[in-house]
Amino acid sequence: MKQFEYKITDSLGIHARPAGLLVKTASAFSSAITIEKGDKNGDCKRIFAVMGLGVKCGDTVTFKIEGADENEAKNVLEKFMEENL
Repeated sequence: MKQFEYKITDSLGIHARPAGLLVKTASAFSSAITIEKGDKNGDCKRIFAVMGLGVKCGDTVTFKIEGADENEAKNVLEKFMEENL
């Protein structure tokens, strides 16, 4: 299992547009990908799970990735977060 944390810098947090792009990016991998904020977590491949976390600017989220392509998924998701959120 791979894991990383990211502090949200987008002033709107994870809103609809980047959430949709995040789900699309995560869905390209066969690994199970979970996004967590505090005691809440959700499947990163489901838009309502991501939006339901209510992530705001300044919040820190944790990604947990487990599966055959976890190394590649971690690298791509880290880059995605830095470029979009």
